[in-house]
Amino acid sequence: MFYRSSAHAYILRIKRYKEFKEFNKRICVATDVFGRGIDIERINLAINYDLPGDADSYLHRVGRAGRFGTKGLSVSFVSSEADEEVIKSVEKRFESTIP
Repeated sequence: MFYRSSAHAYILRIKRYKEFKEFNKRICVATDVFGRGIDIERINLAINYDLPGDADSYLHRVGRAGRFGTKGLSVSFVSSEADEEVIKSVEKRFESTIP
């Protein structure tokens, strides 16, 4: 069996974070763990694997794609009635339709 220490996992997270900051990686798959507190520029594609529970968190995540005047795309998996409500609240707040 292979065991990973928390220190090893931390080192891998830092390595991946640096790859984003140095623009070597430009696609982000976001979860709640990655949802806030990390500022990364030049992400072309943000994928929401699990939709956050409210419109503000959703907008924070999808805002990672296409920041600072660049174009970007966000893909979100909507798999429950709660997810549909989040999307509806985003549409209402910004008077737009999300396809």
